[in-house]
Amino acid sequence: MPKLNESLTLRSGITLKNRLFVPPMTVVLSFHDGAITTDEVNHYAEISQGSGLVITGTANVTENGKGWPGELSVTDDSMIEGLSRIAKAIQDKGAKAILQIFHAGRMSSSKTIGEQVVSASAIPAEMPGAEIPRELSEAEILEIIEAFGQATRRAIAAGFDGVEIHGANTYLIQQFFSEHSNRRNDAWGGSLEKRANFPKAVTKRVFEEVEKADRPFAVGYRLSPVEATTPGIRLEDSLYLIDELKAFPLDYLHVSLKSYDRKSNSPELQEKSELAYIHDRIDGAFPLLAVGGVRDRVAAEGILEDAELAGVAQQTLVDPSFAQKLLDDRDAEIVTKPFAEAIYDLPMAHPKLKYLERRYL
Repeated sequence: MPKLNESLTLRSGITLKNRLFVPPMTVVLSFHDGAITTDEVNHYAEISQGSGLVITGTANVTENGKGWPGELSVTDDSMIEGLSRIAKAIQDKGAKAILQIFHAGRMSSSKTIGEQVVSASAIPAEMPGAEIPRELSEAEILEIIEAFGQATRRAIAAGFDGVEIHGANTYLIQQFFSEHSNRRNDAWGGSLEKRANFPKAVTKRVFEEVEKADRPFAVGYRLSPVEATTPGIRLEDSLYLIDELKAFPLDYLHVSLKSYDRKSNSPELQEKSELAYIHDRIDGAFPLLAVGGVRDRVAAEGILEDAELAGVAQQTLVDPSFAQKLLDDRDAEIVTKPFAEAIYDLPMAHPKLKYLERRYL
């Protein structure tokens, strides 16, 4: 098992100074058009203390891929200058900066994007107020794949150390892979193999841009291993997708979990956690990054039993120096209050306060 303070060199040649990372958290600090704010730059500088890697919140690759107001955007070259401020803010703290790129698909709303939401098929999400999406045409699918490539080009130009392809949390890439949201009968759906075509095509296009970079540039892929819906993604499906992703020179796989020791919803796969099954399936092909309720050393080291990096999300918002405290053996200084109490220790003018209040109160 790696130690928290061990370095790790990724396949691209980028070296992370330790095994702690900040996973993507969208704190809706951008302007309405996705342009960067000073509050946002300061936020990333603050949460980058001590960690080896920081992954930004979602950056939409197309206008109809925007998930909510206040979200980062990488839809146009005009965004490069602002995004470079975030990359530099992270890097100035000694961490590597990764831009997460995504398309929200049916998880957006017509109010947010000004038109009908889109997805692999015209199937709404199983949640209150979900809108019926419009099924994407073949031409539109190819345009979105190209948009991921252009987003990667802009991330390189903005000075980021890499991009993370967001194939998790029920957004568009996952919608194509899921039997719940993808009812197509063409090259992009129908069978498990065809449902994997869109994630693979996006990944292929991203790497085509990375090959043009004049410096080492990392590519990660994030996935959610299961879905609660029926039909929906089961752990066996995700293990298949992992095998398919091994064909690409990924720097890492990032698994989105609420609890790192959670077991799957597959009756046949109950002997160990989802994370352990995934780590075994990767079999050293690339490092595994994992998250899931880290608020202390025990949980961080628990993740490292079945992964190469441990992510610290919500704890970082209320305790930005958490990673540095762990590395310095200052565990007694760690914030342990429930989040609903801890947020009131922040200054009333703190830019994240409204977001935290919405999330925890």
